[in-house]
Amino acid sequence: MKSKILALLSGTLLSASAMAGGYQVNLASQRQIGMGHTGTGIQTGTSSIFFNPGAMSYLRENGVTIGASGIISKIAYRAPEPSGVEAMTDNPFGNPFQVYGVFGINDKLKAGLGVYTPFGSSVVWGDQWSGRFGLNELSLTAVFIQPTLSYQITDQIGVGVGFVYAVGGVNLQRSIPVQNQQGEYGRAELDGNASGMGFNAGIFFKPSEKFSIGLNYRSKVDMEVEGGDATFTVAESISSRFPAGTEFDAQLPLPSTLTLGVGFNPTEALTVAVDVSRVGWSAYESLRFDYSAEVNGANFSESARNYEDAYIYRIGAEYKLSDAVALRGGAYYDSSPVQEGYLTPETPDADALGLSAGVGFAVSDNLSIDASFLYINKKQRTDTGAMSGGISGTYKAVAYIPGVGLNFKF
Repeated sequence: MKSKILALLSGTLLSASAMAGGYQVNLASQRQIGMGHTGTGIQTGTSSIFFNPGAMSYLRENGVTIGASGIISKIAYRAPEPSGVEAMTDNPFGNPFQVYGVFGINDKLKAGLGVYTPFGSSVVWGDQWSGRFGLNELSLTAVFIQPTLSYQITDQIGVGVGFVYAVGGVNLQRSIPVQNQQGEYGRAELDGNASGMGFNAGIFFKPSEKFSIGLNYRSKVDMEVEGGDATFTVAESISSRFPAGTEFDAQLPLPSTLTLGVGFNPTEALTVAVDVSRVGWSAYESLRFDYSAEVNGANFSESARNYEDAYIYRIGAEYKLSDAVALRGGAYYDSSPVQEGYLTPETPDADALGLSAGVGFAVSDNLSIDASFLYINKKQRTDTGAMSGGISGTYKAVAYIPGVGLNFKF
C-alpha cells in the first residue's frame, strides 16, 4: 500500500506538468488561430512577439493587441470490460489570453512586450468515477511575460529575441485508497506556485513581395515549485503517516518548440502560410518530488514519463474581401508525444486534428477586430497506463474554442 500511494502521488503531480505540454495552449493570436495558428513565416503584426520576433522589426506603426479565447472541452472515459463503466469530465470554462504591445525606437529597431498563456488546463473528473485514485481534478496555469527587441538588418532580413519570465501554479486533488470508519476515502491536495525563465528568438527573411520564410525557437522553461503545500485528509488512525504542514519542491519542464514557416502571396488579397513545428517533449524523462517530511514512509518520490519529441503540421490562409473585411481558415495535425503505457487521466493525449475559421474587420484606420473559432478532435485511444500509474481504459477528447481580439494602431 505504501508504494502504491507514493506512486499515485508522484505520478499525479508529474502529470500536471505533462498536461501543460500535452495540452499546450496554441492560442497566441486571434488572427493566427483563424489561419490554423500559422505565423512563423509571415508578418503577423504585434503577435510576432510570439510567432517570430524577427518579423516584429517590419512593423511600421506602433500597436497594441488584446485578445482572449474560451475553451469548452470534454473528455470521455470507458473502463475495460467486463465493467465498461463510463465517465465524463465536467471541466470549467478556460480563458487563455494574449496581450502584445510594440513600439518603434527607430525605423529598424522595435521594442515589444508580450503577456500570454502558452500552457494551462483544467480537468474535473469528480470523486465518484472509477479513476478517482488517479485524479479528481486539476488546474494548471502558466503565464509568460516576454520583453522583446527586433532589428531589421536589411530590407529582406529581420532578427529578434525576447526574454521569457514565466509564472504559474498547479492545484491537484485526488482520492487516497484508504478509508475511515464511515467508509469515506482519504483525499490529497497538492498546491504550489511556480516560476521559470527562457527565451524566444527568430529570424525572418522576405526575398520578394510574394514569398517569405521564418525560423523561430522558443526554449524550454523549467518551472520550479518551491515550498508547495501537500495537504492530506485521512482517517485519524493513519494521520501520522500523512503529516500536516508537509511541503514539496519540484521542477516541471515546459518543452521547447522549433518552428519553420513559409508564407506565399499569390495575389495582393490572398496570403497562404505553412508551419512545421518540432516540440521537445523528450524533456519529460522523469521528475522528482522532494517532501519536507516523510509521506507514508518516504521523503521523496520519482516517476518516469519518457515522452517522445513530436511534430505539428499547420496550414492556413487569409483572403481580403475588401480593405475592411478578411476571411480566414486553417487546419493542423498534432501528433501525440505520449507512448503506449503512459496515458493518464490528466493527459489522455492522442493525435489531434484542429480545424479553424476566422474573420477580421477594420472599424477604422486605427482599430480592428478579429474573431476566431477552433475545433479540436483527439483520436479515441485505449491504453493501460501501466508505465505511469495511469487508469486503464479508453479515452476520447474534443474542444470548442471561440475567441475575439482588438488591435489598436498609433
